Amino acid sequence: MTHEHHHAPAPSSLRRWASRETTGGALLIGAAVVALVWANSPWRSAYDTLAHIVVGPSALHLDLDLATWAADGLLAVFFLTVGLELKREIVVGALRDPQRAAVPVIAAVGGMLAPAAVYIGVLAIAGDPAARSGWAIPTATDIAFALAVLAIFGRGLPVAIRTFLLTLAVVDDLLAIVVIAVFYTDAVSVGMLALALVAVAAFAALARSPYVHPWLLAPLAVIAWGFMHASGVHATIAGVLLGLSVPARPVNGELDDRAHRYEQAVRPWSTVVALPLFAFLSAGVTLTGGGGSASPLAQAVVPAVVLGLVVGKITGILGSVALVTRWSPLRLPEGVGVRDLVPVGLLAGIGFTVSLLIAELSFTDGTTAAGAKIAVLAGTTISAVAAAVLLRWDSSKARRADMNDDGEPDAPQPTVGEAASEGATGASD
Repeated sequence: MTHEHHHAPAPSSLRRWASRETTGGALLIGAAVVALVWANSPWRSAYDTLAHIVVGPSALHLDLDLATWAADGLLAVFFLTVGLELKREIVVGALRDPQRAAVPVIAAVGGMLAPAAVYIGVLAIAGDPAARSGWAIPTATDIAFALAVLAIFGRGLPVAIRTFLLTLAVVDDLLAIVVIAVFYTDAVSVGMLALALVAVAAFAALARSPYVHPWLLAPLAVIAWGFMHASGVHATIAGVLLGLSVPARPVNGELDDRAHRYEQAVRPWSTVVALPLFAFLSAGVTLTGGGGSASPLAQAVVPAVVLGLVVGKITGILGSVALVTRWSPLRLPEGVGVRDLVPVGLLAGIGFTVSLLIAELSFTDGTTAAGAKIAVLAGTTISAVAAAVLLRWDSSKARRADMNDDGEPDAPQPTVGEAASEGATGASD
């Protein structure tokens, strides 16, 4: 009984709506706004009570409050889609050709180092070295949100820009995952980690076999997540490993690869349920903590994170691309010009989901964490608005025949609007 027999019929209109990039962005923003308004209303105590309701079996050490379930459980679903997307990009997408992938990958690295440097620099000037543990907050990019802004405001631009942003954001998330695993893991239980990896290996074997069935895969995924959670390594890492273990080429005579099918099956849950609920339970920060220095807004992390996201991202991405295209034979992908990198750099400054997660993991002090979250929301908003304005400007200007300056005219290609109208998500084949 191969999974092929359980292949869903033509996608329903609800599934198509849920898979659209614009849907994900709108739901994320809506959930964050509701949380912020509620947390700053006279009924804020009800929001706090809701976020701290504890559910789950204590025998398995899974008696967690809803906010923790959102960060550890729901985000694992999102990271599963990231893992599946990354696998397809490496095997059949933009990352399979090192020559083509090199520039966006280098841009992603530059786009992580510069925000971290800006963050540390601002804290040094402000004289608050205690908050240095949050250096990774402005290094992340929210794929769903950034692609939604591009889909809405970048209509008419070559789809190569979307591929460049997707590659950059996926590598960015991969590096953020490594950072979470290495720097935000306190004590690791080697035994539990080994059991988690055994469960991932069993999942990988089943995902390649002709006997695969969702009812077998789902419990194995939950077991892998549970052991990863118990090991002390952040549980979202299990989602990435599970996604990377699924084959991205057709197996057992099937027409479509399983990574693509599973991503289509999981993405609506990630877009409509996991990400908005995480945003709702994470973004509800009360802006006025107390008077003076007790206020979240008075923390040095606020300008550090905002400048890291808005200034650090764009300078890191533009700077690294300028260096590599100037001093090496590498060139930007066909159809992408230097002027396109300015809005792309701003889109990468949309930190949101992963930045909020790292803000939660970085600080034990509630006021500093609240300040960092406010800064993530502010930096993300500034980046998104500026990117939207520049995308409209970029798409209104005429394009040259050789945008990437490699000496050869660019081949004609579809535009972002066409890709968005199909609800195209996932790897760019």
